[in-house]
Amino acid sequence: MPNAAAWDEAGAPAGLTTRRNLALAMLFLVGTINFVDRQLLSVLVEPIRAEMQFSDTQFGLLTGLSFALFYAAMGIPVAMIADRWNRIRLIGIACIVWSGFTAACGLVSNFWQLALMRFGVGAGESGGTAPSLSVIADYYPADRRPFAIGLFTLNGSFGVFVGAAFGGWAAANIGWRGAFVVIGLVGIIVAPLLIWLVREPARGQMDRGASASDAAVPIGQTLAMFARRPSLRMVMISSGLAAFVSYGMLNWIPAFLMRVQGMPLDAMASWFAPAAGITFGIGILGGGWLVSRIARRSPRAYGAIPALATAVLVPTFIAALLVDSWQWSLALLLIPMVACTAYIAPALALVQNLTAPRSRATAAAVLMLMFNIVGLGLGPLFAGMVSDALKPAYGDDSLRWALMALMPFAVAAGIAQWAMTRHLDGDFAE
Repeated sequence: MPNAAAWDEAGAPAGLTTRRNLALAMLFLVGTINFVDRQLLSVLVEPIRAEMQFSDTQFGLLTGLSFALFYAAMGIPVAMIADRWNRIRLIGIACIVWSGFTAACGLVSNFWQLALMRFGVGAGESGGTAPSLSVIADYYPADRRPFAIGLFTLNGSFGVFVGAAFGGWAAANIGWRGAFVVIGLVGIIVAPLLIWLVREPARGQMDRGASASDAAVPIGQTLAMFARRPSLRMVMISSGLAAFVSYGMLNWIPAFLMRVQGMPLDAMASWFAPAAGITFGIGILGGGWLVSRIARRSPRAYGAIPALATAVLVPTFIAALLVDSWQWSLALLLIPMVACTAYIAPALALVQNLTAPRSRATAAAVLMLMFNIVGLGLGPLFAGMVSDALKPAYGDDSLRWALMALMPFAVAAGIAQWAMTRHLDGDFAE
């Protein structure tokens, strides 16, 4: 454990600045591949649906629940391994697993085979984000973690951009099957580079009261922290609701623009892809940056910034759904696509800052249960079921009203985020 004199001006123990920058860059790259794998299915839904003839509810299962159940089922066991074993090797192995199943998605011939491959993708990707957050927490001090985690979670927006751009190009040039095979092979190549280039950091080296020799925390004690600390309870509730809305939006906006608003597939690659990548990135990085700055004066920023973003999201998203052209819809969607991701970095950083070094991967996995079961698992499925239920009366326009039905959940998320602010001072003081 280095003493204060060994710390450089960047906030790291002397000599670690280059290593942590390399680690963050490689973890960002692996995380981007993770999100490209997820987004690709959403972008290619129309050609896949035309070939395999499945419903919106089945698509909601493919992009949401089938992936999320296996992601969640494996998430905590894999995170417990990460709190006890070499996290970099674990992330590399997981990348190879999910990339192999992604490539296999291009070889399927029916809905159930595709669902099975998505189960495998979800199981593999459970070894990506939570261990990566634990590594970042051991490379960056507490006051810089929201921004560092914001930089890392930009992989989501960049993955959306790459997935949308590549998916649109691939559909026209190599087909949807070739798209899955190519992205899977990229992940299989990158994973060994991560293991070779990135060094496993010492546990707790950025927490001056912690020791690298501290024992891993049992799962029962980690769960007890969420029960005991009001801020952790509220971040679970608010993040689950916010993820329900953001994943529902993310997975269905491409289909809405193409099916309801008549957006051509080539315009998806040239217009939606950069718009989504930039806006999601601004939301993720902006949320982390604002909280990093404001939380130095008041930890209430961890709840207040996401709550204000949610208050902006609701009216602007409703307006985007009600206009009559894809151009106007896309223009109005820029604001809610920024706002819907502003909660991510603050929520992840809050959990890292309120938990012990050897429980952080497990604690992140517990939070991500809400992201993935309530958010990814149920958000897209809910929208798909509402769309199918309304289709006899509204036709293709049913998807517009299905997305509108997400907004009461956004209001509930904003209320929970604001309610969290009254507990943050006490929990940080403790």
